[in-house]
Amino acid sequence: MADEKQNKESMKEAIETLNQIATSHSTPKTIKKSITDLIAELNNEEYSLSVRANNTISLLDDVTQDPNMPSYVRTQLWQAVSKLESIRE
Repeated sequence: MADEKQNKESMKEAIETLNQIATSHSTPKTIKKSITDLIAELNNEEYSLSVRANNTISLLDDVTQDPNMPSYVRTQLWQAVSKLESIRE
């Protein structure tokens, strides 16, 4: 039960980080759109937490390769990935 609580907390923290990126005025619009879509997927309870986290990690890897991304946004995305990687079944 403690693991589930810890997983939910990690998911919440990752979503908060992604929300900060999506609402930042300095984040490029194309990246904001991608992040907003990923947040919606993370909130979709059709799949388990670990499945949603793993899918998002995979998609975030593609997003971080964008050459137009400011380096500080990339760092924030890696922080979100780190939180998502800590989610286990």
